[in-house]
Amino acid sequence: MRGRNVHAKVLGIVLSLSLIAALVTLGGLSRMQAAQMKTLVIGITLPLTGADAEDAELIKDGAVLAIEEANAKGGVAGYKLETLILDSGTATAGQYDPAQAATNTRKLVANVGVVANIGPQMSGEGKAMSPILSEADLATITPSSTNPAITDPKFASQYIPAGKAVYFRTVTTDAYQGPNMANYFAEKLHVKSIYILDDSGAYGVGIADSFQKRAAEKGIKVLGRDQLNPKEADYTTILTKIKGLNPDAIYYGGVEQAGSKFAKQAYDVLPKVIKGGGDGVYSANLLSGAGFPAADGWYATIASPHLTENPAVEPWVKRFAKRWGKNPGDYSITAYDAGLVIIDAIKRVKASGKPVDRHTVRDAIQASKVKTLQGVVSFDKYGDLKSRIISVFQIVHNTKYPDNDILHQYKYIGVAPEN
Repeated sequence: MRGRNVHAKVLGIVLSLSLIAALVTLGGLSRMQAAQMKTLVIGITLPLTGADAEDAELIKDGAVLAIEEANAKGGVAGYKLETLILDSGTATAGQYDPAQAATNTRKLVANVGVVANIGPQMSGEGKAMSPILSEADLATITPSSTNPAITDPKFASQYIPAGKAVYFRTVTTDAYQGPNMANYFAEKLHVKSIYILDDSGAYGVGIADSFQKRAAEKGIKVLGRDQLNPKEADYTTILTKIKGLNPDAIYYGGVEQAGSKFAKQAYDVLPKVIKGGGDGVYSANLLSGAGFPAADGWYATIASPHLTENPAVEPWVKRFAKRWGKNPGDYSITAYDAGLVIIDAIKRVKASGKPVDRHTVRDAIQASKVKTLQGVVSFDKYGDLKSRIISVFQIVHNTKYPDNDILHQYKYIGVAPEN
């Protein structure tokens, strides 16, 4: 009896193993392989706390969507992609915080699995991050940071001390955004006099400088320049001074923390003056913070083509809205495109037979020619996007949609004049 029982047990084990093998053959294999896939980490560093959070979320969502869709297709060149999302906003700063961005960058560098990063949102963060990225040979692709100094070879010792480009962009820079908007003010709005303001940040000062230089070249009389402290609540003293000068227009270089307060108060003091700014006022946060009617009429630019209303991109817009329950902004698209560039770089490194790490991925990003939602993305030797399109919008209140819906509250005007 004992021998027959042993035989029966052995037979049962054999049958069980056969059943397991059959189940694997019938579909279990793909799940087992997925569990055994190697992983690569892509960082996402954005100010998800404070005044910039709403816009940062839209950027994050675009980047995450690209990575999720790649994983849903079976991964990338045998790898599963993971994200490491770090918040560069702080309650103390009330918005993006360069010191926190630097801390986050050190965390990315310390994680050997991180092969690239998407971000930052703001140029002040970028200036803090770039030297750390350079020393580690870790590439980042920013979907919205536009200060040209970070990639300017004149400042290479400051921002890329190791020599290789590490700060790539899927948008152009304020070397074009500021001047092209000045062209628009002069040629299309026929502005003769203007007052210029900035919010003291790297982005705000830089874009206001480039706008002011071109405005003067175009014959616009610059009546003055002031700086807004983002933490102050009341700008009526400055606004009253501007009112006394009777300008045709005001231009604000900066982001939402000062911008929404300024827009709200400017509506009360200067209701009929033309108002505009850069992509810092192309902002769901500004729409929420300033509200209507104060935000109505403001002009804004972005440093990329306008695609969210392009019929060819409509299927993607629907996928985004289904995934996140809200409409994207154009910088959601540039973030998605940043993800596509990194994914393509990983594929090319793997195909070359080289080890897939941050060094080889950086090199592959530098050589990118990737078909994306905005067209073929490629970079010059400094990391700047070769395309230099500046798009112009005006806020026109559309009561059919939520007040903070970028897609429907910013009316597309066209491409800004280049000369």
